Amino acid sequence: MSRTSFHTHTFRCKHAEGDVIDYARSARAAGSPVLGISDHAALPDGRWPEARMAFTELDAYDAAIESAQKALPEIRILKGMECEYDADYLGYFKDELLGARNYDYLIGAAHYTPLAGSWINSFEALNTAGALAAYGRYVSEMMETGLFAFIAHPDLFGCSNMNWNADLDACARDILQAAESTNTPLEINGYGFRKPPVQGAEGTRPRYPWRPFWEIAADYRIRVICNADAHRPKDVLANMDDAEALAKSLKLEIVDHIRTASARTEKGAL
Repeated sequence: MSRTSFHTHTFRCKHAEGDVIDYARSARAAGSPVLGISDHAALPDGRWPEARMAFTELDAYDAAIESAQKALPEIRILKGMECEYDADYLGYFKDELLGARNYDYLIGAAHYTPLAGSWINSFEALNTAGALAAYGRYVSEMMETGLFAFIAHPDLFGCSNMNWNADLDACARDILQAAESTNTPLEINGYGFRKPPVQGAEGTRPRYPWRPFWEIAADYRIRVICNADAHRPKDVLANMDDAEALAKSLKLEIVDHIRTASARTEKGAL
């Protein structure tokens, strides 16, 4: 099992527990040499406050990471954010987070999807052809910005669809084509294994990762990254073995490192 996860949340997102130091101690105890902290991005306009820290908490988040880095120098702790993309945030992501605040990386994630002038909940409403097409376009647009080290749980449409169909196939191929053309890794997300399963035509399965998506992924030249998506310190590396087993069963290329902001121009960086 990989000993490195780059997808970790703290209490600030309002649906997790523990602070940076708690996750770092758990990662150290598990023998992890690197840990990525990536809470849901504080946004300057305060959008989606139910599932992320307030913008006023950003300094405290940075300080918590920097304090843990000093307290546990034997483990490399990376500073990141999990971000919804909007063109309005481009300057904030590039100039402030990756720039002035020296974040190591950003994760792209589509918990919400732009559709017909508003935003829909991607966990609940990706169950029509139009919504799935919009989701595919949105995730592809994220990758095309070049801002994100990888895309989190690209197959979360498994939460709102019971059985695979042609619309899901088309959406998956849009995302996979963009991942291939932009060389952006896609995440096989361990948190999906810890959520209540769903019952579909193929039997009981995780909400995500959803195997049909990754079976199609095997037709593309893409890379995958396996992460725990921990919301509790004890889950800091949870279910990464399940994620890796899925990838290996389909002969997908697994990467265990990310392209940090400081390494983007280095030879061999992601």
